[in-house]
Amino acid sequence: MNTGILYIVATPIGNLGDITYRAVEVLKQVDLIVCEDTRTTKKLLDNYRASSVTLSLYGRGRGSQKPVPRIEKVISELQAGKNVAFVSDAGTPGISDPGNRLVEAAIEAGAAVIPVPGASSLTTLISAAGIDSSRFVFLGFPPHKKGRETFFKEVAAFSFPVVYFESPHRLMKNLELLKTLAPDKNVILGRELTKMFEEIVRGSVSEVMEYFENNPTKVKGEIVIIVH
Repeated sequence: MNTGILYIVATPIGNLGDITYRAVEVLKQVDLIVCEDTRTTKKLLDNYRASSVTLSLYGRGRGSQKPVPRIEKVISELQAGKNVAFVSDAGTPGISDPGNRLVEAAIEAGAAVIPVPGASSLTTLISAAGIDSSRFVFLGFPPHKKGRETFFKEVAAFSFPVVYFESPHRLMKNLELLKTLAPDKNVILGRELTKMFEEIVRGSVSEVMEYFENNPTKVKGEIVIIVH
């Protein structure tokens, strides 16, 4: 039997309307949907009346179980000729998440890997930045503790835009560090992109810090930052 296909399917980052027709078709037709959290994915599938079987790559949620045993199960399904879709909770899988491990294993097993492109908070903010984005670097999430200062020294050293994801719990502390290391840089911060309370804040590091100091209730949600 021929090996099945692994589809890498981008899902909305907020607004459920930001999914492609092709993505919906794939999610309805595959034998299995591999996801981060089955509860999150079920909301999306219910909205589009898709009834494919789901499997969390991480057990009951990300971090609750090492993904390797689940990867082996997915590879077995592919080798049995099943077609599988891989989605993250939001956006494009494999961007600053362990999804690349599944893709690597599928390639090694001889399965075809087909991307189904769509929403990404990374490209969403860049498209609305209004700066020269012909060259930029993406650094994922800053380290929690060890290596954090080195991370922001690297951000300060680049002569072209740097994009990274940020947790609301560490936003103010990391902006303070950025202010110390790169006081002359400017920031474009996207929060809750495509959602009801979507907001893009622009200004110097100091100005963006001051904005959130004056609006502490807005320090929440999914955050993407461009430093330039």
